[in-house]
Amino acid sequence: MYNDLVKGPIELPENEQDIVIMKTDGLPTYHFAHAIDDYLMGTTHVIRGDEWLSSVPVHIQLFETLGFRAPEYGHIAPIMKQVGASKRKFSKRKDLDGTAAYYQEQGYPGFAISEYFMTLITSDFEEWRKGNPHPSFRDFSIDTDKMNASGALLDMNKLSDISKDVISKLTGKQMFDHLSTWSKEFDPELYTLIEKNQEYTVQILNIGRTIEKPRKDYAKWSDVKLKIAFFYDEWFEKDVLSGYKLPASISLDAAKEIVRVFSKSHRFNHDKDGFETLKELAAELGYAKDMKQYRGDPNRYKGHVGDVAMVIRVVLTNRTHTPDLFEMMKVMGENRVLARMQRFMLSSEFKGK
Repeated sequence: MYNDLVKGPIELPENEQDIVIMKTDGLPTYHFAHAIDDYLMGTTHVIRGDEWLSSVPVHIQLFETLGFRAPEYGHIAPIMKQVGASKRKFSKRKDLDGTAAYYQEQGYPGFAISEYFMTLITSDFEEWRKGNPHPSFRDFSIDTDKMNASGALLDMNKLSDISKDVISKLTGKQMFDHLSTWSKEFDPELYTLIEKNQEYTVQILNIGRTIEKPRKDYAKWSDVKLKIAFFYDEWFEKDVLSGYKLPASISLDAAKEIVRVFSKSHRFNHDKDGFETLKELAAELGYAKDMKQYRGDPNRYKGHVGDVAMVIRVVLTNRTHTPDLFEMMKVMGENRVLARMQRFMLSSEFKGK
């Protein structure tokens, strides 16, 4: 009877094989090398794939014959991948996402991948993490008898969720350092731009990060470029060449009127809540101050305050989904905001959403 660290007690036959321990070219086989190497290294525990389970009797006999103390063995099942309705072994030969290079190129942080693998190793980790949100995963003690004995299923969505959570805990400066290191190798264009604008980039990455529930919009470093490109004038100018993506319900003239009044009335260094000011502006221009008011009598208004906010958002970013409007404006700075508004006022480009 053999007691596996992961699978528990297993009845295995005694070894009856007369195995080869040295090849004709003078090189040792794995069996022999395993015994000698692990003895010299003082290895006490071996965790390996369960394809080696049948070799346990051979290895134990080798250790005993050589007069070495045999290590304790634990055998784990391979990670599985869902392919259609069936599952198969995750393979670095068949799967593009089966190599370390794939995750490096995509920009998954190594510490996020480690965090994800901990959930594959043992289900106890997720419960521990809920009660210990801040310590490193290295502080978690793995009990081999609680490790997953069956093959865990690779879940890229779960990896992304974990990675978002891990990245959300970083400061803007920490994010910048990781992004700089990654982009230097995998996105030289991004690297050049953020290195030229280090302080500005840190401020951008810090948006929504200093609150109790930080934004979780980055799963990997390759996500960042698309999400922050509009902050940089070079990329913003290229984007708006094809037109502004204004809501289809807002005409170009109506949008320009909103921008004209906003640019004259907004005070960048004023302590008053920006959205409250926007509500007042909306009412002045004939828009409802909130959705409840608008739904109560839609024919009375040109639209609602959300339409007004969307116009300002598109004019500044050419996006309809962004972080908080006024946080963005604060980071962009008054000169950049007013310059983009002026550009819009002089444009005739319109591309309805």
